[in-house]
Order: sequence, then structure tokens, then C-alpha cells
Amino acid sequence: MPSVCFAFEVHQPCRFRPYGFFDMGAKSDYEDVEQNRSIIREVAQNCYLPMNALLLELIERHQGRMRVSFSLSGVVIDQLESYAPEALESFQALARTGCVEFLDEPDNHGLSCLFSEEEFRASVLRHRERMQKLFGQSPRAFCNTDFIYNNDVAHMVEQMGYSTILADGVNHVLDWRSPHFVYRPEGCQNLKLMLKSRSLSDDIAFRFSDRFWAAYPLMAETFADWLHRVKGNGEVINLFMNYETFGEHQRADTGIFDFMRALPDQILSDPEFDFLTVSEAADRYGAYASLDIPYHVSWSENGLAPWLGNDMQKDVFRAVCECQGLVSYLDDEEFTGTWRKLQTSDNFRYMSTPASTHDSARQSFSPHKTPLEAYTNLMNILADLRVRLVARSSQ
Repeated sequence: MPSVCFAFEVHQPCRFRPYGFFDMGAKSDYEDVEQNRSIIREVAQNCYLPMNALLLELIERHQGRMRVSFSLSGVVIDQLESYAPEALESFQALARTGCVEFLDEPDNHGLSCLFSEEEFRASVLRHRERMQKLFGQSPRAFCNTDFIYNNDVAHMVEQMGYSTILADGVNHVLDWRSPHFVYRPEGCQNLKLMLKSRSLSDDIAFRFSDRFWAAYPLMAETFADWLHRVKGNGEVINLFMNYETFGEHQRADTGIFDFMRALPDQILSDPEFDFLTVSEAADRYGAYASLDIPYHVSWSENGLAPWLGNDMQKDVFRAVCECQGLVSYLDDEEFTGTWRKLQTSDNFRYMSTPASTHDSARQSFSPHKTPLEAYTNLMNILADLRVRLVARSSQ
């Protein structure tokens, strides 16, 4: 019985205000509060509220057979709590159905797995505590920031007690293999690895409204037929995507909500198909084979290039890492919170250039006009933060 596994990443970064050279030493309010408020409320109205209502409708209509998973970053939760509490409540309403699983991830949607196992574990633990407090769940499955993954990440995640980890089914990793099976990370004893079906996921997330696409307009019947063809050649179809696909990246007038409203009926028209959450799928299906991935992969075919592909990105990354000792020593809530927001992966993607990544279709909506402007702004903030850290530590 092939299963369909929807997993949605919900994330909005904390955006920083323009911070010039002459602000250093004079201002320590780095966040652009008005922009953060405006954007999260717009996304809530366009995506979170209508799509959550639709999922609730589908769960009720199909008497619990519709099942999905979410990974909400701590950064987006902070903004929802402050500026759109009604949207956060709509996620909690989904949790109460018993048909929705919440995954863990680094709380700040950051890159700590690349520089500090201690910070990585602390960030994941903070997120785990949020999931218990907000949704009454203790996650068993893990989704790292932007699907950044290798054997070492898998080993850390297994040691933290998780049973499943997600990754992107990038072509050079899969080679001849299919993403429609559950795998075992190399060297792990209990952890299972579930890989995104990149083509099918991107049909919804990126190609749905492309009028030049051969399959445009994509109908629910057509997409369900593509899934049904997996029968006999796979066990689980992992449709992992950014939740802002619905109503933001694919606006309501594209028909994306009507498509999703019709899709479960079409998929379930084949009685051998069902929907499962990530953990349910991992529990049902055994590991098909071991998968050895010693190098970092992500949603990008270019590995870490979207975040660390040029000298500007590496320069900011070094500056962030250099603050860790003082931040840990001071153990000050304000300093630690600011430092962790600076780690958020979006800040590094704002600095990506054509030379560092070819994934232009997936670039963040940057608040900066150019990668150089993003770099200058972040380095000014980091310089001021470091001066304040040094001054506090000498008191």
C-alpha cells in the first residue's frame, strides 16, 4: 500500500533594519520590527489561516484519513506569538485533531550543525520544548535547516533520540535509487532517513502556476495519477515543501487551494493509497537500504553553496562563529537571542550571488537590494555586537 506523506516547512526569518557604520556604538535595536510585523501578518492572511482552515476541513471530511506533518521554526513562532496569534491558534487547532505531527528542527533555523555540536543540540532542545508547550507533542522526527544533511548530522540526530530524519532526494545522492523508499543513514542503528520526492514536490511548489510548463494547468486528477503510477515501484511518496507555497508563492488566484481541496479525493480513489505523517510512515516501512552521504547536501544540488558559496558569506559565518565564546561566557538572554537570530540561514542566502549558487528560483525574498548591501549590514551589526560583548565581559 503506497502512502503519501506531506511535510510542510513553516518559516519566516527575523529581518534586520538598515544598520550603517555610524549606528555602531549608538544603536542596539537591530530588528526591523515594522517589516517583521507587516510580512508575518500578510503571510498569515494569505497562507497560514486559509490553508490551515482547508486542512482542518479535509481532516474532518475524510474522518482523519488526511494526515500531514509540519516543521515550524522558532523564529516564525516568535513572530506569530507577537503579531498573528490567531494564526498560531490555527496550528494548535490542527494539533488537536490528532492527525497532524510536528517535527523538530534547530529553533533559530540556523547553521549550527556546521560549526558547533553544542549549539546545535541546544537549539534543537529549545525547539523540542516549544513543541511540547505549544502543541503537546514530543517530536520523534527531525528536519534540519534547509535539509542540510550528511552522515555526521544523522549521527547527532540519532544520539538525541529521534527515530527519523528528513533530507532532500537530490539527484547525485540518489543516483539510480528511488526516493520512494525509507532508508537507513550509514552508521546509524535505529534512525531512518526519508527523502523528498523532488520532482513531484516541485510540481506543486514551483511549477504549478508556470504557464510554459507542459502540464499547466495542473489538475488534481492528473497529479493523483502520477502518484498512482508509483504503485509497485515504491512504498512512500514524500511531498516536502515550503508551506508558503499555498497562497504566497502560488497565489490564491492560481487555483492552488482548489487543487489541494480536490487532491485527497483523487488520491484516495485508489483504495491501496493512504496518507501518513512522517513518523507513521517510518514506523510502517522498514529501511530499504543503507545510504552513505559523507558530504553535506541540502535542497540545493550545489550543497552548501547557497549559504557559504562566496567570500562574503564565509566572512559573516566566521564572524558569527567568533562570537560564540563570549556569548556562552556571558550567558545573557538578550545577547544570546540576537546572536542566534544572526545565525538564521536566510541571512546567508541574502548574500548569495550567481557565482555561488545556481538556485536562483529558490532564493529568499531579500530585504536588501544587493548581496553586498546584505553583507555590509550584517557585518556592521556583528561588529557592534562584538564590541558590546567585549565591553560587558570586562565589567
